[in-house]
Amino acid sequence: MLHLRLIVPADRTDEVVELVERTVGATHLAVLAGAARSPAGDVVVCDVARQAADELIDALRELGIDRSGAITAEEMDLALSARAEEAERQAPGDSADAVLWEELTEVTHEESTFSATYVAFLGVAMMLAACGVMLDNVILIVGAMAVGPEFGPLAGVSTALVQRAPRLVAASLWALIGGFAAAIVLTMGFVWLMDALGSFDAGMLTADRPNTNFIWHPDQVSFMVALLAGVAGTLSLTSAKSGALIGVAISVTTVPAAANAAIAFSYQDLQQAWGSSQQLLANLGGIVLAGTLTLLVQKALWSLQRRADPAVKPPGE
Repeated sequence: MLHLRLIVPADRTDEVVELVERTVGATHLAVLAGAARSPAGDVVVCDVARQAADELIDALRELGIDRSGAITAEEMDLALSARAEEAERQAPGDSADAVLWEELTEVTHEESTFSATYVAFLGVAMMLAACGVMLDNVILIVGAMAVGPEFGPLAGVSTALVQRAPRLVAASLWALIGGFAAAIVLTMGFVWLMDALGSFDAGMLTADRPNTNFIWHPDQVSFMVALLAGVAGTLSLTSAKSGALIGVAISVTTVPAAANAAIAFSYQDLQQAWGSSQQLLANLGGIVLAGTLTLLVQKALWSLQRRADPAVKPPGE
């Protein structure tokens, strides 16, 4: 369940309370009159089943509570209450299938910010992948894929396309393009440093690499893996099962492909640079395509379910 804390102008409290009371799946309603100071107003708190929360939040926004007051939601790890159990049973649908669009948009927006920390994580991941490529070490490649933060902006693009949020699309694309460009430059500098120290040389790149040669040889399987990873990653975000993201991260070769491209550019191996770039683009495109289609399907299925059994009536009905 979700715990909602609302700051409501005093003259809108009765309207908000009525809205919460007619929401199937909402319980534990309490009103603290005059408790809020900034902004001034009443504090209304309640718990709501996840599958009913999205409609309730939308209805509250239609009342303008997000502008005149505040809407805060947080996940509840434990609720020992017969009322809560009954609210979960009464709410239509399953909580695992519910998508909180406001939460998803906020999370992907935070993950899609082009920042020094984001570039640092991506740069470190690509440097680890560069070591894995030159040493033909799969363990280092897997570690680099787990460190890479690129799924956030990819999910941001998919979410923004479905929600028709052009600003989020722009922010996510900037994080992807700018982040990979900066990380590639940093990795090229790392390769030159390691070459100067005698740890890397061009022969290591062109040698037979049975464990990591796949990185710059894209094929249909690579694209299919990216599609499956995009579906799994999107489902993990919408169902709040973030643990699955680790599996998604180590199933696609975005970071290793970018690292291989950086090394190839450093040693002017255009063939490997081109193959790695194709692998990178195939993975990025596959994840965005799969994520967008997954969100569209989820949105359509949930919309059909809500029409059949709505959890809350819109304001005014």
